[in-house]
Amino acid sequence: MTKSIVTGAAGFVGSHLADRLLAMGHEVVGIDSFTDSYARHLKERNLSDAKGHERFQLIDGDLLDIDLDALLVSADHVFHLAGQAGVRPSWGSQFAVYLRNNIAATQRLLEAAKRAELRTFVFASSSSIYGNAKRLPVTEETLPQPVSPYGVTKLAAEHLCSLYHRVYRVPTVSLRYFTAYGPRQRPEMAIQRFLFASMNGEQVTVFGDGTQTRDFTFVDDVVEANVRALEAPADERIFNVCGGSRISVNDLIELVGETTGKPLAVQYEPAAKGDTLHTLGDNSLAQQHLGFSPKTSLADGVAAQWRWLVTSESRH
Repeated sequence: MTKSIVTGAAGFVGSHLADRLLAMGHEVVGIDSFTDSYARHLKERNLSDAKGHERFQLIDGDLLDIDLDALLVSADHVFHLAGQAGVRPSWGSQFAVYLRNNIAATQRLLEAAKRAELRTFVFASSSSIYGNAKRLPVTEETLPQPVSPYGVTKLAAEHLCSLYHRVYRVPTVSLRYFTAYGPRQRPEMAIQRFLFASMNGEQVTVFGDGTQTRDFTFVDDVVEANVRALEAPADERIFNVCGGSRISVNDLIELVGETTGKPLAVQYEPAAKGDTLHTLGDNSLAQQHLGFSPKTSLADGVAAQWRWLVTSESRH
């Protein structure tokens, strides 16, 4: 039986990936340290399906503390999704947390991976590594120029993966996610905030004038890219994972209002340091080598997230 390790398994994408791997017949070991980035009960809820599965094991622990050699000795695949997320909090004194959870934890996991006999090591990178690119859409050849400390740490971790691949032949693949969204999305993320505000008749805060644009990728598509990365060719190890289209924050707010039937009131605040102005990715390389292309439109994805939110709130 195929054994897969998923770090950050209680998180947004990690929990969806664990569910998918279980459905594929894998034995799944999830690792999560349940950091206080958002409420633990929400992360526990993300794993409600997986924890009832006989082929799922959850390790509540920190990647810098647990015995990784023992964990990886019988593993086939590692999906490394754990990390400290969020652009705005990554400045100042919080940077030490990002160094620890995004770089040091990745390096320790790679050290264990070089001693194991893995078939694949998939790393969750981010479109934040590109920063404010001069030309859109960005490809994997675009020069990374992150504009936030968070983006710097994700790029550093990605470089570590490439380094361990070159020097120790760890079979790393880095996937650069472009703003994942969908059911279980983190509470502070834009679409989740907008939907929740619409549900409760609250005003939303937008940093900047709302003309900034994002390339949003539905979580099922992100999970599909992870699964397809298991068959990545030896000569291509970094891929964009994006929805392939973009929308302004103002138009997104309008879409949310149309989806919920409750238009949103907006309070505009000055743009936040480290926020990228525009993101738009090119999926061509992933389509060519992994057979990956996004299937979910933004309208359908937002509707699915809204249905999930209504259902989950009614249950809790």
